[in-house]
Amino acid sequence: MTRTKAKADPWLGAVAAAQGGEDQPDALFAALDHALKSAIGHKLFTILTYDGKSGEAARIYSNLPGPYPTGGRKRLAPGPWTEAVLDRGEAYIGRTQDDLRMVFSDHELIASLGCASVLNMPVRWRGRTLGSLNLLHEAHWYGEDDAAACLPFAQLTLPALLAPAS
Repeated sequence: MTRTKAKADPWLGAVAAAQGGEDQPDALFAALDHALKSAIGHKLFTILTYDGKSGEAARIYSNLPGPYPTGGRKRLAPGPWTEAVLDRGEAYIGRTQDDLRMVFSDHELIASLGCASVLNMPVRWRGRTLGSLNLLHEAHWYGEDDAAACLPFAQLTLPALLAPAS
């Protein structure tokens, strides 16, 4: 009997392997950045954590630390974006600059970086959104297939969001 062998995704494998490194969470975040740029594409990539009690988001990784430094915090206003990403755990895809203008107060800075579309992929644990991977690129870059491809990468981020800061 001939068996069809499954093929491992090399980008997912690289991210999973990076979790074993000592330099955490930097090794994991760098591997995520590289893998997602190759597998899906992005100009700007950030990772945010969410604090449900304070209603704030904190940036813990950015591939463009000049305009988007780590440590930045912002209060999240209730609305369709927070209901989808934070409450229901659904990916948000903004396809145009108008879409971004509707949900992001920093839409002008985003546009200045050549970005007009976004994929916000929640990282979930026990029914709660703990953070998100945020990929931004030119208009109409992201679609539903990209959201599906991004989900396993997002969930591989989970240990870094659950681990206490050292």
